[in-house]
Amino acid sequence: MKIKVNDTVAYAYTGAKQYDPDAETVMFVHGASLDHTVWTLPARHFARRGLNVLAVDLPGHGLSQGKPCPTISQYADWLIAFLDSADIKAPTALVGHSMGSLVTLDCASRYPERTRAMVLVGTAVPMQVTEDLLNATQNNVQSAIDILTAWGHSPGAHLGGNETPGMWMIGGTSRLFQRGATGVLFNDLNACNNYGSGLEAAGKVRCPSLLILGQHDMLTPVRAARQLADAIADSKTVVLPKTGHTIMSEKPDTLLDHLIGIV
Repeated sequence: MKIKVNDTVAYAYTGAKQYDPDAETVMFVHGASLDHTVWTLPARHFARRGLNVLAVDLPGHGLSQGKPCPTISQYADWLIAFLDSADIKAPTALVGHSMGSLVTLDCASRYPERTRAMVLVGTAVPMQVTEDLLNATQNNVQSAIDILTAWGHSPGAHLGGNETPGMWMIGGTSRLFQRGATGVLFNDLNACNNYGSGLEAAGKVRCPSLLILGQHDMLTPVRAARQLADAIADSKTVVLPKTGHTIMSEKPDTLLDHLIGIV
């Protein structure tokens, strides 16, 4: 679906179903310089079970127009603006991956009346980015994409053997990054690096929450999420064995099983 948000065209994948403003809603939020396609499997599942599904393209990403937001909090405000534009007033389940997990966290903390559940996938607070990587993304160096793609997958993912037949995890992720507009990857990683209120936000979350982490995640290691999990009052954490950062492609079925339990 396409909808005007803040006078700019925005896109969300609905699982090929017409959304109903009065039905329960789950909103999926992608990571840095990615788009809604990373959520195809869970989006289709919940759409076929009567929920509204909004796998959004954040501003300046995918099929959404406009410029990317320079801060995590501005992205979070945009999520609420999207829900308002879609006339969805009931509390929504928010599911975010990587940068999207920070956007989801910030949104749930500042708009508790609009959030009924929160899932953070491949998350960490703080989500720091090295200066060398930021410089490479600012200059659109292909090596930055190569690093993110390599570090974003577990050792097993580099060998193949995905649960989804025909999926090339390494090549698919690299192509998604390449497809992003110039400057978007730098913008998003910089927003992650500058987000310093994650633990404070976590302390304000009041909805049921779930953290889904990868045992072999080198971008947001499990140890970096422990303080975050402890700061959220009503939260559970699951660590998926032999899994890296790109959990949606490495363990799609297991991820969906856990989402079913909270969304």
